Amino acid sequence: MHVFVNKNKIELPAGATLADAVRAIQAKPPFAAAVNTQFVPKTAHETHTLAPDDQVDVIFPVTGG
Repeated sequence: MHVFVNKNKIELPAGATLADAVRAIQAKPPFAAAVNTQFVPKTAHETHTLAPDDQVDVIFPVTGG
């Protein structure tokens, strides 16, 4: 199935989770993740199942001032 991670289309197997999408882009902590603009806590990444065409945002903190 296709999902969009940070606006990039990627292919994941059916039944993939948010954790699978994060691993696919090799994201390194710390980061926050949202699916279809809804924040998903890190404790739910392994169980949050994605659907075709879901929009996943992986957001990294920005430091400085």
